Amino acid sequence: MVSESEIREFLFDVTNNKKVDLNNDDPLIEKGIIDSMVMLEMIAFIEEKYGIQIEDEEIVPENFDSINKIVAYIREKSVI
Repeated sequence: MVSESEIREFLFDVTNNKKVDLNNDDPLIEKGIIDSMVMLEMIAFIEEKYGIQIEDEEIVPENFDSINKIVAYIREKSVI
């Protein structure tokens, strides 16, 4: 089961940004946490860790612009 802490830990590890004060609803793109390279790494991480396939058309801010949105997306895809 996915948790907010797993996604937060991944983001901090991949960006080497452990000192950022980040709330689960903060916009990751606007705060500069996610760029295109981090997004690609995160997609690969999610697909491998949670065994889901992420389609190109699903890579939109509605699914990936906050920790809560990412967790909700993974949970929804895991049920399907």
